[in-house]
Amino acid sequence: MKKLMLAAMMLLSTSTVFAGDSEPLKAILKSKTYDEAQTLLKSNLNQLTNAEEKAKAYNKLVDLAMDKVNKEQAIITSNQMAAQFGQGKQQAFDTLGFYNAVMNAMENAILCNTFDQQPNEKGKVKPKFQKANADRLWGLRTHLINGGQQAGNAENTALAFKNYALYVDSSTDPLFSGIDKTKTPDQYLGEVARVAAVFAFQNKQIENANKYVDIAMKDTAVYKDALNLKLYIMQQGLKTKEDSLGYVNKLKELYMQDSNNDQIFATLVGMYGSLKMNAEQDQIINDKLAKAPNNFSAWALKGQNEMNLGKMEDAIVSFKKASAIDDKNVVILTYLGFCLNSKAANLNTPSEQKALYQESMGILEKAKSLDPNREKANWSYPLYQCYYTIYGANDQRTKEMENLNK
Repeated sequence: MKKLMLAAMMLLSTSTVFAGDSEPLKAILKSKTYDEAQTLLKSNLNQLTNAEEKAKAYNKLVDLAMDKVNKEQAIITSNQMAAQFGQGKQQAFDTLGFYNAVMNAMENAILCNTFDQQPNEKGKVKPKFQKANADRLWGLRTHLINGGQQAGNAENTALAFKNYALYVDSSTDPLFSGIDKTKTPDQYLGEVARVAAVFAFQNKQIENANKYVDIAMKDTAVYKDALNLKLYIMQQGLKTKEDSLGYVNKLKELYMQDSNNDQIFATLVGMYGSLKMNAEQDQIINDKLAKAPNNFSAWALKGQNEMNLGKMEDAIVSFKKASAIDDKNVVILTYLGFCLNSKAANLNTPSEQKALYQESMGILEKAKSLDPNREKANWSYPLYQCYYTIYGANDQRTKEMENLNK
């Protein structure tokens, strides 16, 4: 009896160790098409007995997606050879199907690896699919960019975002941890991340927009454009004073990380002004000038603040400092001319007035030559004031400016 019980226990142990695939997994593995396998996996995922079965199931989806990829790639290669050697006919191929298959293969390989990396019943991690999937998929990642471009051209912003986001996410996914990325640095990552952020924003996915724009900002080649987008995203939805103060705090964090960036500096100064935080505004400008006496943005913003407060004498000094650094900035030239005119208008000595108007006229005529269509600044009215004072109302130059201001 004891021998029979022992034999029964051994039989039970053997059947457990060598248990076959579950019925749901068998059905998935027998699937002939990607759509069939995907439907079965979605409806039976919780019926799969363990992580190993789930890894097998997702790997089946990778295999089926790769069947489509390989089929279309064979046609593409054949067409390239025919074009190169002038032999054979061009064959039509399923471009959208190819890009979607690459995306499907990548997504399911990442999911497969998630389960493939889980410990087995003995507590050991023995991935079965990682290397093979990484080897066959790493070189296909650039097709996600192509797929994103095609979807974007078709105004399918959701699919465009999905492709671009997957390209970025896959760059650091554990699936590809065994790939030596130092040999071929990813030259597209920053720009693709920036574009992914744009599509996320268009799709009202603000969290994703911030996620991908932050990645883009790490790439020096696209940092400026990414920062523009970051600031724009941060500005959205500022409805209350609390929202604006929160935005100011985020700007301060960015400024602490990159205190030499004039764009962040100017945006922060502007926000201080809009919130009437005059002390903070003066402090940041003065600190900037103490560290960088020749900073154009600091002098320009200082001059604007002084002009808005009616401190024309001070504004003239600041604008002249800014103009000495950049003498082709039409806005600053126009502001400087305006301030000189304002100062002249408050004088009682005609000779001093005329001297100021003449100085202003030269500055404003330079603005006119740099921006003849007034696309950047409206220099025409202060220049009209100069012409009227110096040449009189009937002078052709005065009338020309008068017509521009009608």
